[in-house]
Amino acid sequence: MTSPAIEANADGLIGPTHSYAGLSPGNLASSLNAGDASNPRAAVLQGLDKMKRLADLGLPQFVLPPHERPDIRFLRSLGFAGSDGAVLERAWKDAPSFAAAACSASPMWAANAATVTPSADAADGRVHFTPANLVTNLHRSLEHAQTKRALDALFPDPERFAVHDALPSVSHLADEGAANHVRLCADHGEPGVNLLVWGREAWKHWQGQYPARQTREASESLARRHGASGVVLVRQSKAAIAGGTFHNDVVCVGALQTLFFHDLAFEDTAGTKAAIRAAAADRFEPIFVEVPSTDLPLADAISSYLFNSMLVQIPGEDRLTLICPTETRDNPRSHAVAEQLAASNGPIGRVEYVDVRQSMRNGGGPACLRLRVVLTEAEQAATNPAMRMTDALHARLSAWGEKHYRDRLSPADLADPALLDESRAALDELTGLLGLGGGFYPFQRG
Repeated sequence: MTSPAIEANADGLIGPTHSYAGLSPGNLASSLNAGDASNPRAAVLQGLDKMKRLADLGLPQFVLPPHERPDIRFLRSLGFAGSDGAVLERAWKDAPSFAAAACSASPMWAANAATVTPSADAADGRVHFTPANLVTNLHRSLEHAQTKRALDALFPDPERFAVHDALPSVSHLADEGAANHVRLCADHGEPGVNLLVWGREAWKHWQGQYPARQTREASESLARRHGASGVVLVRQSKAAIAGGTFHNDVVCVGALQTLFFHDLAFEDTAGTKAAIRAAAADRFEPIFVEVPSTDLPLADAISSYLFNSMLVQIPGEDRLTLICPTETRDNPRSHAVAEQLAASNGPIGRVEYVDVRQSMRNGGGPACLRLRVVLTEAEQAATNPAMRMTDALHARLSAWGEKHYRDRLSPADLADPALLDESRAALDELTGLLGLGGGFYPFQRG
């Protein structure tokens, strides 16, 4: 017997060191804007407004705290010594690439935080989380231990939630989290189809200008660990990776029965559709909304992030809503596709646009900022209430961001020891706002 459930979102709160350092090969927006000045204050407020918008639509919305950055412990592990400020200054002088990695605010993109299996699909009836090891890029590989602490804080009941450690941090098990996972179902509380998309096989040499970040073996390991049912493993298109599709969620998104994707999303589109239909069996009929390259060339799909939108079912509405970045509206081709969807009689009945430009300039759209978690009412009640978005929390966090975040930050500013102190002051206050308890961050533990 299934329990009624709803799809919640847990968004990454953008950190004080949000900058454009261009640390991700294959992420074209990140590379294009490398070196430009960012606006961390605008970034955090944009992210908070997006969260509130989802909460106002009636969807459960949670906040995942930013990580401690700069990551002084990482720099100390490389041999830098002295006071924390001295460590930061010396690292920027002697090893600037490592220092840049230690300062990255990349945990804001919560789609890479973990892979999630809802209780309806898990053998033991719990919601399972495995933080992504993110080994392909150094700056992201620093995240998973703190991500686990955040997930433990948000989902503290071991009777209902299983928060695992990341897979071993080796290239054979390279795991990028929910950015390569789509769940389809008739209803959120019923067993579904878990589409796990991989880019390369661990034991075969990868040849390409850009890395294929997810291995098949990592996806298989996650499915085994979570006891997941309805698993379909498919290969990401090599052409998409070559074109700058570093995660599958840049060209594909799904909700309920609907899979919305670009025709270059999968290496074998026909085989992918057939496998999904077979896994769905008699439980539901998948709906495939495929956008051809003739209507939207891959370059436009990537620059506009049409598919890195949030596809959601708003309570009380029959058709789905697509929540796109304003860049989708600003691109004539992607805007035409989006509006045609809403005007059709298909499963997507409405398109809305949100401003997340600070994130977009680093290659992260609305879907990058959130981790989707299907929860029953009992599971919702077992979450940390202090981390759930409300009008009051939105107001408190907005005031907090206005107080602590700079309105301009260049990559060179990351070497400023004053920024380290500012960031720690912000995070110290945040632990109280989100009910995280003492010692949540490494600097609080001494």
